[in-house]
Amino acid sequence: MSNPTPHTPENHNGSRPSTLRRLAAAFAAVLLLAAAGPATAGLAATARAADAPAAKPIAAQPAPGTATALHATDGLGREVALAGPARRVISLYAAFNETLLAMDLGDRIVARTKADGEEPRLADLPAVGTHLRPNVELTLAMRPDLVLQLGGRSTALAPVERIEQAGVPVAVFNPVSLEDYFALVRTLGELLGAAEQARDLEAGLRARLARVAHVLAHDPRAAARPTVFFEVRSPDLLAAGAKSIVNDVIRLAGGANCVKTSKKLVKLGDETLIGLDPEVYIVQRGPMNPAPAPLDRRPLLAPLAAVQNGRWLEVDEAEFSRPGPRVVDAVEKLARRLHPEADWGPETSGAPTSDAPTPPAQQEM
Repeated sequence: MSNPTPHTPENHNGSRPSTLRRLAAAFAAVLLLAAAGPATAGLAATARAADAPAAKPIAAQPAPGTATALHATDGLGREVALAGPARRVISLYAAFNETLLAMDLGDRIVARTKADGEEPRLADLPAVGTHLRPNVELTLAMRPDLVLQLGGRSTALAPVERIEQAGVPVAVFNPVSLEDYFALVRTLGELLGAAEQARDLEAGLRARLARVAHVLAHDPRAAARPTVFFEVRSPDLLAAGAKSIVNDVIRLAGGANCVKTSKKLVKLGDETLIGLDPEVYIVQRGPMNPAPAPLDRRPLLAPLAAVQNGRWLEVDEAEFSRPGPRVVDAVEKLARRLHPEADWGPETSGAPTSDAPTPPAQQEM
């Protein structure tokens, strides 16, 4: 009869008992999960820390066993690694699709969100939900090799975190200035192997901005910078703050945002607004402000100089507030309205959009 196993940490041939082996394996698995965690989790935490200095990039890895042909850094400072130029792209934010279309890369887009339904070039593509609530299963079923998302809100980042955990590279951007947007264009050029198209788009947009800047700098009639208030939502008033792409639109158009708070969106009371007394008041119309009342029908705003002088206008949210190529249209249009006396030459981008009748006094802006 064989001898029983001794009651020691090891048996005679050096192997641990089965129970200890299972415990050791489980402990090793825990260590591996802990080591892998930062690469897949924490998009929302990374977004919150995006402004912190010297944050180490987090890699969104390609599928195991594939060779990495290119990589780029997204707007959160994370390294996005791909096995090759992205060919099947899903953007969960409409303005990024507009950018891809402007780069003549519409054939790479394989699905859209509901917000893109009015874009004829994308209308026939399958919809995978909304920007804030994409359907993860439908998104993965389209077999994308790159997903794009707008950062800034945790509700938008939670679904793409699941997409990333499924092995699909995700690039997140949160442009709050035109320079941020141009960086986004260059990054998309890298990820899609379309650097030339990215350069062409950026160069064309910068040339148009340079023309506006030239007129403002050389026409003495455009020297004064009127103070501008940009209404994002009302009632429960929400304004565009100093850390928003709208702030850049106002500045590049020759105005000065009267809301100096270093935030993208700023909640204000009516008394605060009256104290700011902007010379120009802009109301956006769109999903965030679907039915704004005309300013001349808001008695509380009657004391404002903008209302008394008829210097207010209604604009398209998609054009003025979204980081896409049309934001340069917004700069051109607003510059003409803020400085109508300047020598702009032939108009190329059309008049400011408005879904409401334009009060006669506005014609003088």
